[in-house]
Amino acid sequence: MALTRRTLIGSVAAGSALATFPNLVPALTPAAAAASPPGDVVGKITVGYQGWFSCPGDGAPIGGWWHWSRDRFQPPSPSNTTIISWPDMREYDHGYTTAYPNLGNGQPARLFSSYDQQTVDTHFRWMQEHGCDTAALQRFNPFGDEGPTRDAMATKVRSAAERFGRKFYIMYDVTDWTSMQSQIKQDWTTKMSAHTASAAYARQNGKPVVCIWGFGFNDPGRPFTPAPCLDVVNWFKAQGCYVIGGVPTHWRRGVEDSRPGFSEVYHAFHMISPWMIYRATTLQGLDDYYTNVNTPDLADCAAHGIDYQPCVMPGDLSAGHRRHGDFYWRHLYNMIRLGSQGLYVSMFDEYNEGNQIAKTSETQATTPAGAGIRALDEDGTPCSADYYLRITADGGRMLKGQLALTPVRPTPPVLGGGPPPSGNLAAGRPTSASSQNGSFTAGNAVDGDRGSYWEGSNNAFPQWWQVDLGAGHPVNRLVLAVPPGWEARTQTLSVQSSTDGSTFTTIAPAAGIRFDPASGNTATVTVPTTTARHVRVTITGNTAWPAAQLGQVEVYAGTATPTPPTAPGSLSVTAQSATSVSLAWTAATDADGIAGYQVRRGGQTVASVTGTSATVGGLSPASAYTFTVVALDTTGAQSQPSNAVTVTTDPAPQGDLARGRPTAESGHTQSYGSGNVVDGNPDTYWESANNAFPQWVQVDLGSAATIGRVVLRLPPSPAWQTRTQTLSVQGSTDGATWSTLVASAGRVFDPSTGNQVTLTFGAVATRHVRVRITANTGWPAGQLSQLEVHSA
Repeated sequence: MALTRRTLIGSVAAGSALATFPNLVPALTPAAAAASPPGDVVGKITVGYQGWFSCPGDGAPIGGWWHWSRDRFQPPSPSNTTIISWPDMREYDHGYTTAYPNLGNGQPARLFSSYDQQTVDTHFRWMQEHGCDTAALQRFNPFGDEGPTRDAMATKVRSAAERFGRKFYIMYDVTDWTSMQSQIKQDWTTKMSAHTASAAYARQNGKPVVCIWGFGFNDPGRPFTPAPCLDVVNWFKAQGCYVIGGVPTHWRRGVEDSRPGFSEVYHAFHMISPWMIYRATTLQGLDDYYTNVNTPDLADCAAHGIDYQPCVMPGDLSAGHRRHGDFYWRHLYNMIRLGSQGLYVSMFDEYNEGNQIAKTSETQATTPAGAGIRALDEDGTPCSADYYLRITADGGRMLKGQLALTPVRPTPPVLGGGPPPSGNLAAGRPTSASSQNGSFTAGNAVDGDRGSYWEGSNNAFPQWWQVDLGAGHPVNRLVLAVPPGWEARTQTLSVQSSTDGSTFTTIAPAAGIRFDPASGNTATVTVPTTTARHVRVTITGNTAWPAAQLGQVEVYAGTATPTPPTAPGSLSVTAQSATSVSLAWTAATDADGIAGYQVRRGGQTVASVTGTSATVGGLSPASAYTFTVVALDTTGAQSQPSNAVTVTTDPAPQGDLARGRPTAESGHTQSYGSGNVVDGNPDTYWESANNAFPQWVQVDLGSAATIGRVVLRLPPSPAWQTRTQTLSVQGSTDGATWSTLVASAGRVFDPSTGNQVTLTFGAVATRHVRVRITANTGWPAGQLSQLEVHSA
């Protein structure tokens, strides 16, 4: 078995490429211009999603304790385990009992299965709640025993992404995949490309995204030379894909973890995403990589028109790297100030390698007793199970400019899944102010330190300070303070609230508020229970200093039943095709603000959007569907459904069914890839390798269609002199088992008749159509410029 991503560094001295560089404090670097505009990966937070855990009884074809145990046919135990971190199990419907000791609280030690749809739905709901935009679904060699399970996981991930409004794409890992060059193409054309029909499939620059992880790594599990790797990259590009390369850390210099001679391969990718797991384990190490590796990496990408998506990591929990979130935040901060075009978080759910951000056991009370597995409080700092998800959310906001660039982690490691309604909602939240005096910034008022404080500019009343609570809460009380050693003073202030950060309403009128050291220099301001996300304190006077001053601001919520939004109105169909329906509606209203809408079909959410229109794809031709829409507000309250609309999709198109569809081939020479046969351009063409008959090219129609005619073309130019190609036409419903539709025979392509051959046959339902060529009198290879497939 080859080295895993975790142990890959065993043969590479972590950070050794930096040994000759001094430890420099990195300077602020201007953001580099992106090669691509914002899309589903550029400008976004992408998380690596393994989905590779299975348990006996979950129905997964692979069977056993897949990825939980070294011997998957025996339950995980302290002596038979791959587990580095223990998951927080409170939100899973199903748990599977292990051979570990009971948890510290006496409950059985149970684990989840990724094969349960509820598990995947839970994970994608967490992504939705914490700003994870896109999931990179890991796909290892699907031609082995894990293939059927991986196939099913792709379908489950697609369903969850569609339900929770996330994007996903396929990320191939070529580790130990000896027949990768041909099989990765077969897998894409026969299976994975079908998922690009989903509105949830990630697109960048209008192209479906595919990532290939592992080219160029200098280890036995990835022994490929540059030529087959470059062939695969160019093949995916010819299929119309936006291709990301998961490459070695030292890809640019071709040393240490990178094989030499791969520069052409690396520069063929649309986006570069260098590996970083275990490369740095300290804050200084992250800073060194920023200066000596990441900065020149980005410059190289910019010079070649390549987008840069560095890997960011929370740190190995088992090795004590995390420093209760400071390590992760430093990595996020460094890569955002660098100007990275997007970020790849490794990983979302890798509990068996210790670098997961998904919800994790908080204390030994929810960890198997005596098993030596570290919980999130391993360094003495209590952290909530969702802490690293919350850090990811704040990092995403910083990437998108919604949070000011800051080296200071704004995310508090509070217990209980974030500040509960009874706790201080303002702790560690983003702040802003009308002004500040020197280093006395707005963030000082929410840092938990009463000795630090915010101070506005002198002699410039009125002044204001505000906090973003992150979501709407039923606020009913503020506790204000100045540093405890200060003399008494009275500040004249009022309190405003807002749900959107732009329109504010006064909830506490202006009044003189006394801060007296005899009572701890604190004051409580009670307000009518008001749903607010943004809370502002406006100060117009201070008896002790000519400026506004706040040492601490705490915001608390009462109990309130959220009022649901009004129902969206006038749902109507604005467009339709054989496989999609476009809908529009009038906006709902809500005092707390509308967070978004869910389009539903048969009780299931099929699209999540923030605007008042959506397109639902992946439908069947000539089929009736009924849709409704519900609105969600910022508190999570849900409206009644809109009016229902029923629509019948168009019949299947009667023209060329192959136009623009995914293709595959036995091989091609130079740039004459199989995608040319469906691009509608008669002058481009597919050409196979020379002197290597038989050869074939095929097209995937996306779903079974009843066909009866195939039109084959060569370029119409007279330079393409008459030739006879001996060929047959085959069909398949699954891409694996083929039947002959047109028997092998010599077919004459004559420029005087347009270099065209039309073949008709009895009506047959098929999804994949293949042309198999065994001879060519005009060139020692198969050649086609167009492969048209028409209905019977």
